[in-house]
Amino acid sequence: MSIPADAVSVPERVRDLARGASLTPVWRNDYGGVTFRTNDERYIKHGPLNAESSMAGETVRLEWAGRWIRVPHVLEAGADDAEEWLVTRALPGESAVAPRWIAEPATAVRAVGEGLRALHEALPVAECPFDWSVPSRIANAASRGIRLPDALREPPPIDLLVVCHADACCPNTLLGDDGRWLAHVDLGLLGVGDRWGDIAVASMSTEWNYGPGWEDALIEAYGVEPDRERLSYYRELWNAT
Repeated sequence: MSIPADAVSVPERVRDLARGASLTPVWRNDYGGVTFRTNDERYIKHGPLNAESSMAGETVRLEWAGRWIRVPHVLEAGADDAEEWLVTRALPGESAVAPRWIAEPATAVRAVGEGLRALHEALPVAECPFDWSVPSRIANAASRGIRLPDALREPPPIDLLVVCHADACCPNTLLGDDGRWLAHVDLGLLGVGDRWGDIAVASMSTEWNYGPGWEDALIEAYGVEPDRERLSYYRELWNAT
């Protein structure tokens, strides 16, 4: 979630990584992690160790995906027994939920849908070493003590395997000044899975960010007809895990 500048203290580790640059907090997640932007065009992500994903995992995914799509360039990353951090070079453009694009939801939703399709088409499944299949997600949830309903243990047949973003919510697409998608960020869970895992979450997130009525517009921009069964299943799986 976006946060006001005075709503968070700056961890000492982040001050060290900033190396004298001024810091503006721009995002906070549900695990207590905070992302800061520096005035010298860097982003510093910092947070507690997270059992679902890690910044070390995001680092290798960014380096892999960056061979085919535009993603943040990693400058440094690290961890200790309690916290982890990731420093990337800022990309041009703005998040699809920047105030400008919140005011132009039709443009933003179209860009997110088209950008997600482009990501799926660009990243090669056969070369991807990362897994985001339903069995791996169920196992990850179990390792964190989450027991899923029996209905979620039997996913619908796979429609099309792609390399999924795995956190395809609208804020994770960057738009250029022309209103077209430009890049993708926050790829800490990227891996091979059914494309509907991404489509379901991306379309669902339109309501959180732009209000009701935009879900099918995103799916249309992606270029498929809504599959209600898969949409329902993958949204329930997302919410449960």
